[in-house]
Amino acid sequence: MSAHTAQTELKLIGKLILEGELRCETGLHIGAGKGSLEIGGADNPVVKDSHGRPYVPGSTLRGRIRALLEQATGAAVPSELVYLSKRKGQEVRIHQSDRPDDEICILFGRSPGRMEKVGGGDLDSNHATPARLSVFDAPLVAESITPQMKETLDDELTEVKSENAIDRITSQANPRTLERVPAGARFKVRFVLDILCPEDAVLPGVLVQGLRLLEDDTLGGGGSRGSGRVSFSDLKLVWRGQDFYAAGAAEKEIASGADLAGLQSKVREAGEGLIAA
Repeated sequence: MSAHTAQTELKLIGKLILEGELRCETGLHIGAGKGSLEIGGADNPVVKDSHGRPYVPGSTLRGRIRALLEQATGAAVPSELVYLSKRKGQEVRIHQSDRPDDEICILFGRSPGRMEKVGGGDLDSNHATPARLSVFDAPLVAESITPQMKETLDDELTEVKSENAIDRITSQANPRTLERVPAGARFKVRFVLDILCPEDAVLPGVLVQGLRLLEDDTLGGGGSRGSGRVSFSDLKLVWRGQDFYAAGAAEKEIASGADLAGLQSKVREAGEGLIAA
């Protein structure tokens, strides 16, 4: 439980920068929507940058980590959820509360105002909490798609997975195709965690917990059908205090070349000293 209260004063103490690699253990599909369909192409293409290279949007990674943390902490229940959208067929439910010690709302931010609770009633909140966590788009590590991999891919950088949905009455097949980034591809990830008060010392541990949950879950679409298993490696965590930005002081390296288990151990050992000025 967080020690934050309604009287906690917020002022930038420093930033924790976490960088590393996300590796696709199975094919990864993060959809681009139907607007990019091409004749002869996959039914469900992956999102690509302006150079035609697949990437992992920061919003996708951030949203998945948040959803997993909500589930793990019991916050994904009707009494804890509010509607962001009630548009039929496109309902969006998300956790939000007005509790000052709610670690998920502290980490991901919240806006004041009235929202309808999924369990009934309204949430009237006057608390505006700035998001501590920023998650950046993760570009593809080009050399992770090797020449040997390219020889078997359907496109230069992606594969097409064919699937069939079978009607239970007529046994009629409904074929579909799913474009995926192949297993073995790697992406450069970057997370920035703003530390705005001493009570924020618990947040690095919450972030690492979310990343560990993701490794044993899935990212993107088709997770229940084999897609989207990922892992994190070569992680580097550094601390940049106010003097780094104001006077050019050196950053403090906390972990380097770590996996998530090693990073979690380093964060736990450092405790409140992690954000010492």
